[in-house]
Amino acid sequence: MSQPFAGVRILDFTHFLAGPFGTAQFALFGADVVKIEPPGGDDTRTTTIDRKRAAEKMAPAFMAVNSNKRSVVLDLSKPSAVEVVKRLVRDADVVWENFRPGVMTRLGLGYETLSAINPALVYCALSGFGQDGPERDTAAFDGKIQAMSGIMSITGDPAGGPMRTGFAACDLIGGMTSAFAVASALYQRTHTGKGQFIDVSLLDSTLNFLGTQLCEYTLTGLRQGQFGNLSVSRKVTAHRFRAGDGYLVLAVLTDRHFGNLMRALGREDALADERFRDWFSRAEHEAALRAVIEGAMQDGTAKAWEQRLTAADVPCATVYTLSEIVEHPQLAYRDVVQSVETEHGPMRLVGPAFKLAHGAGGLHRVAPVLGQDTDELLAMAGYDEAAIAALRAEGAVGGQTQRG
Repeated sequence: MSQPFAGVRILDFTHFLAGPFGTAQFALFGADVVKIEPPGGDDTRTTTIDRKRAAEKMAPAFMAVNSNKRSVVLDLSKPSAVEVVKRLVRDADVVWENFRPGVMTRLGLGYETLSAINPALVYCALSGFGQDGPERDTAAFDGKIQAMSGIMSITGDPAGGPMRTGFAACDLIGGMTSAFAVASALYQRTHTGKGQFIDVSLLDSTLNFLGTQLCEYTLTGLRQGQFGNLSVSRKVTAHRFRAGDGYLVLAVLTDRHFGNLMRALGREDALADERFRDWFSRAEHEAALRAVIEGAMQDGTAKAWEQRLTAADVPCATVYTLSEIVEHPQLAYRDVVQSVETEHGPMRLVGPAFKLAHGAGGLHRVAPVLGQDTDELLAMAGYDEAAIAALRAEGAVGGQTQRG
């Protein structure tokens, strides 16, 4: 059974994280993603504190979102390189870029130009603020969007001030939103026969994910602050608690689970306590309830309490480090972290986020060395060896043609 996007070719002009994460979702499920890079390569190739990886232009951040792709090096300041793109776009399904609005048009590769060559083309433009509005031309990176969107205002502890998330949340939200947008446009094309221009904004995408918090303000006037480790549900048993030698995060959000928790702690008496009769009362007496919970868990280890409460159907977990979760048997069973063979030996990378009964996705090729597929793609576009040599001599194309 073929993969969902088998036969789909994407010309990927994206760089950094948001765009490449979006195109990576297609590469995992069969699309031929051709990464168009400048002579120096995507800046993320060298974004690492590991000097060796930086020198090789194969930083972990780059490898994480560019597996299964092919790499072509084009200097788009040269007309002959622009002509290469125009040839490649004839057989492409998608062009995907995350430059500031207008950059591709200035290069002679805007939607109007490329759709005239290929009317069925789906063109996705991912930017910080979209193609219009007063912020249209403003530079945007994940940190700026985290600050502007309100994410930082609701993250962290009041005593510590606003805090960023521990990963590039807005970039990844924008990348996944753009992937859904492209999938939608490709499906729409199956019954209209038409391509289209897609305008995706990192800020818009992030606010879409913040809908619950925004609607609480627009509908009630309540402004969410920083609640530290308290759940967005505001239920006081969905919080971090001291347990033995460490911490346990409880996600107790229902009365059934609350009952399970009290019985597992040996504090069934608390179920008859008027202070804890419902969620409003529990919030009013949070300190007393915390004393009951932490008092019961003061002996033993956090891991032991996690096992005991989980067995009693109490949603909870100790705080895992990345090194711990990557070795968790659940991930091995689900094949989340997959091994890919390379000339340097096997490498472990994160695979698809979901399973399909037919044509499942997966990793089969590590991220490409800069420009390793240039000659192959030029030949597919109709260039013979002499023409390719001329383009290389001119500096219009470059990069390695095979792994070194």
